[in-house]
Amino acid sequence: MILAVTGLERERRILAGPGVEVVAGGGDHVRLEAALDQLASGMAGIISIGIAGGLEPGLQPGRWVVANAVCDAGEEVPTDSDWTDWLAGRLPRAARGVLLGVDALVATAAQKAALHRTIGAVAIDMESHIAARIARRHRLPFVAARVISDAAHRTLPPAARVGMRWDGRIDLSAVLRSLLAVPWQLPALIRTGLEAERGFQALLRGHRLLGPGLGGPNVGKLPLDMV
Repeated sequence: MILAVTGLERERRILAGPGVEVVAGGGDHVRLEAALDQLASGMAGIISIGIAGGLEPGLQPGRWVVANAVCDAGEEVPTDSDWTDWLAGRLPRAARGVLLGVDALVATAAQKAALHRTIGAVAIDMESHIAARIARRHRLPFVAARVISDAAHRTLPPAARVGMRWDGRIDLSAVLRSLLAVPWQLPALIRTGLEAERGFQALLRGHRLLGPGLGGPNVGKLPLDMV
């Protein structure tokens, strides 16, 4: 059994399948870490997978990023090399690089540019550092593969920043309240939704390419036709 870590309930539904236990963080890093800690025992490996924000200019929505390492509070945690290479070989046009995990949403283009400049990470999400931490604690193989949802040059509108509930579901009432307060953000919110949809569709296609179990820690040592 592989433990898969993601952010939203929609991502969890896409990734659910045989051989995989999927947990949606919902933006609550304390709750996520406790849940993963409880589930990690007996797992064969951990994968952080889902959508992410772009930090490297040029990475467009729908582009996969496979992490060579995940940055957690300034420390880079390397990923399992065989499993990572296998993921990069299966996912079309996958970029490689460091993935940054953070506890709070990074929403503006200026913040993204500063993080890319100072840390050198190519993408950012709110779960990979927690997954890496749990994998190291339980001595489990770990990988991270994420799809860009919002590019580095995009700033998320206010309604998109309040749209996630603790369980990973969409908080529609919060989104509507934000729109009522700042109605001129609607075009940016629509654009954000359309670009996020590109990310979700790429995640769905990638999940089908990876197959049951999302590979696994020893899959890189097997011929592709045996997987």
